[in-house]
Amino acid sequence: MRLSRYFMPILKENPKEAEIVSHRLMLRTGMIRQQSQGIYSWLPLGKRVLDKVNKIIREEQNRSGAIELLMPTLQSAELWQESGRYDAYGKEMLRIKDRQDRPMLYGPTNEEMVTDIFRSYIKSYKDLPLNLYHIQLKFRDEIRPRFGTMRSREFMMKDAYSFDLTQEGAVQSYNKMFAAYLRTFNRLGLRAIPMRADTGPIGGNLSHEFIILADTGESEVFCHKDFVNFDIPGEDTDFDDAAGLKGIFDKWTSVYAATSEMHDEAAFNAIPEGDRLSARGIEVGHIFYFGTKYSEPMGAKVQGPDGKEHSVHMGSYGIGPTRLVPAIIEASHDENGIIWPASVAPFDVVVINMKAGDQACDEACETVYAALSKAGKDVLYDDRDERAGTKFATADLIGVPVQIIVGPRSIASGEVEVKDRKTGARETMTVEAAINRLAG
Repeated sequence: MRLSRYFMPILKENPKEAEIVSHRLMLRTGMIRQQSQGIYSWLPLGKRVLDKVNKIIREEQNRSGAIELLMPTLQSAELWQESGRYDAYGKEMLRIKDRQDRPMLYGPTNEEMVTDIFRSYIKSYKDLPLNLYHIQLKFRDEIRPRFGTMRSREFMMKDAYSFDLTQEGAVQSYNKMFAAYLRTFNRLGLRAIPMRADTGPIGGNLSHEFIILADTGESEVFCHKDFVNFDIPGEDTDFDDAAGLKGIFDKWTSVYAATSEMHDEAAFNAIPEGDRLSARGIEVGHIFYFGTKYSEPMGAKVQGPDGKEHSVHMGSYGIGPTRLVPAIIEASHDENGIIWPASVAPFDVVVINMKAGDQACDEACETVYAALSKAGKDVLYDDRDERAGTKFATADLIGVPVQIIVGPRSIASGEVEVKDRKTGARETMTVEAAINRLAG
C-alpha cells in the first residue's frame, strides 16, 4: 500500500476528549472516528488490526472444535420473553418496534437466539457436544460510554455457546474454551490472567474473567506473581483430551487471582509478600457456565441414552475484539506511539523513502516494496513528498514492527537501514539482505 494513496487521517494534536492512551492513539493514527456517543467507525488502519485480531480468534475457536455461524443483530422480543429476560434486562437493551408494531431489540447478547437454533435441530445426545460461535456487532446502551472502543455502546463480540448432555460434559467444554482463550490472548501478544468471577444465582466456581495488567485498567486486581511464568498451552493441545484440559485448568487456577469484586484480603495476605502482585487490569474475555438457565424455560431438550428427555447444559464464552484492540495498545506503547505485536500489526513493514523523487531512492524503495509484497508481506510504502522527520514520526506513531529506511547516502553504497520499532535497534545492510531477512 502506497501511503500517498492510502486513507490514514493522522492528527497532529492529542484529542481533548481522549482520557486514556489507547483512545488518544487510536484517534491520532486515524484508526477510528466517533460518529455519536459510544459509536465509532473503524477506518482503514483500524480495520486492518481488527481483522487480524478476529483471524486469530477464529483460528483458536476452530482449533478447539467450535463451529462458526452468524446470527442477526436484530432479535424478536418473543425469544427474550420466553427466557424471562426481556423485562429484567434493563435500560442497556435498545428496544424497538418494526412497521407491524412487533417488539424487537438490538441484541446485547445471543443466548436466547442460539438456544432457539439448537432446539430447532438437535434432538439426540448423539449430536453432542456442540459449540456454536459467531463474531458480530452488538449494542448495549451504556449510561456512560468512555475510553473510546474500550467501553462503547456498539461493539463487536465473539460469543460462543456450548451444549452438553450433562454437567460433567459442560465442564469439559468449559475447559476447552479456557485453554483456547489462553492461546488466543498469547497470540495477540498479551498475558491474560484468568480470575474467578461472580456466578450470580447459578453458584459454583465456573466463571472466569481474563484480565491483562495495564496501568490504565478499569479495575484493581490481585494475584500470585507465578502467573507471569505459567506455560501457555501449545499448538498441539488435544482438545479431545479431557484429562489434559483439566490439567491446564487446574494449573492456571492453582494460585490466587481475583478482581476487586471477588477479592479475599485474608487469602491474598496468606501469599508470601514477595509473591503478591496487585495492579490495574483490563477485562478482555469472560467465560461462564450457566447450566439449564435457558434450556429449561425454552424447551431445549435432547433424548439421552436412557431414552428420556434432558435439558441441555450450556455455557457462554465472550471476547470483545473492539475492546481487545485498545487493550493491546494500553499494554504496548511508548511516548512516540503504538508498538504493535507482529501478529496484529496493520502492516508488517513500512518502507520509508527519505527523499522521494531521487532516482536511486525511488528505485530501491520500489524494489523492496515489490519483493516483500510478492513474498506475502503487508507493506506500507511511505512515498509522500514530506520531510524525513515527518515520515519517521508517522512510522513510530502507527507502530509498524519494522521500518526500512532508504536515504541518498546509504543507497549510494547499496545499503538501507532496518529499524526495530519495539527496541529501537538499527542495522545497516544491503538491499538484498534486507529483503531476504524480512521475506522469510
